[in-house]
Amino acid sequence: MQRRTSTLPTQTSASTNARLACVAFAFLLFAGADAALGQDTATGNDNTSSAPAPTVEIDNVAPDDAITKRLREIYESSGWFSDLSVQTTSGIVTLEGMADNEEHHAWAVDVAKRTQDVISVIDKLAVDPTVDLQSSQQIVLGSLSSLVQDFLVRSPLLIASVVVLVITAFLARVVGWLVVKIFSRRSLRPSLQDLVAQLSSIAIWIAGLLTATVVAFPGMTPSKALTVLGLGSVAIGFAFKDIFENFFAGMLILWKYPFDRGDFITCNEITGKVERITIRNTMIRGLDGELSVVPNADLLKNNVDVLTSQPQRRVRLICGVAYDEDVDAAREVIREAVASCDTVQGKRTIEIFAKEFASSSINYEVAWWTGSKPTDIRRSRDEVVAAIKCSLDNAGIEIPFPYRTLTFKDASVATTIRDSFAASTESG
Repeated sequence: MQRRTSTLPTQTSASTNARLACVAFAFLLFAGADAALGQDTATGNDNTSSAPAPTVEIDNVAPDDAITKRLREIYESSGWFSDLSVQTTSGIVTLEGMADNEEHHAWAVDVAKRTQDVISVIDKLAVDPTVDLQSSQQIVLGSLSSLVQDFLVRSPLLIASVVVLVITAFLARVVGWLVVKIFSRRSLRPSLQDLVAQLSSIAIWIAGLLTATVVAFPGMTPSKALTVLGLGSVAIGFAFKDIFENFFAGMLILWKYPFDRGDFITCNEITGKVERITIRNTMIRGLDGELSVVPNADLLKNNVDVLTSQPQRRVRLICGVAYDEDVDAAREVIREAVASCDTVQGKRTIEIFAKEFASSSINYEVAWWTGSKPTDIRRSRDEVVAAIKCSLDNAGIEIPFPYRTLTFKDASVATTIRDSFAASTESG
């Protein structure tokens, strides 16, 4: 049976690849930012470890009163503290009082530590538990302003990376269309054409993502991006185990599998026509018009019946005739009735066998060949049943109703029933 090859690109596959590419790009963005922060932190740690250990001076030490006076003037000028007490003893500063928020509390301790000739700071400051809306608003506005400034600084790079992604999406679509166009002229299986087109699209997306990452983070190189991606592959593998399982199952199905686009299959009580096979799942249009999206791993693990693997399928039904009829004559009448049907293919392969002695008839098993699609089978069964019924009626061969014979061991019961029936008949 010849199959029609479609040259249209698989738009659903392209959109799926685009969504996966956006997720991977976001991961690379965060990974690149974490890597940059890690490098800065590592540099800061190296500088700290290489700095000489602080020493306690002996000569030319600032007096404690001068340190106390200087710190008190700084704190009072800020207006962020209440009930503030600053005491200095032998270079050790003790801070007591109330700070309006945690940030100003940490600032006070840091200022004291960086003051000349201060050896240590004893922190007894408390944070005011009441909420200062104005102060909180200033902190929030400051954080937002910092984020906006950082975004504006990096916005040209981000815009350039977005442009790279748009170009990547266009190239992936064009290359997928060209691949399908070229391979369709070589009479390849449609699923194999889809596989080559989708793999080409994925390769372009990977190259585009690496390029966009390098553009967004100038310090990032493709080798570093691949390293970061390799470090995160274990976590990604556990998090998206089912997705990768369906991905590889889809590759195997597209590469070489008994069914293709346009075939009718049955799997896990789902029967329908295969409309599209993607890397992740397969779309099956049911016989009643519903669309089932089946993960490829389920198709690979479970039994799949390919209903249209051959152009013809055998159909069977049971037909019974009365015991009084001639078995051979009834068989020939049924054979001629089946052979006269237009939907029956291969007239020589019609088979009629006397199968069993049923309760009220002799049953024949009637088998013939017709088209392999479910609609072909239903149409052919309807035509054959109608033809057999018409032929048997024309030949005067009875298709019996079920008979029931009652036998009573007690003769008086049979006599009573017979007399009652006779009496009811006479009265009627």
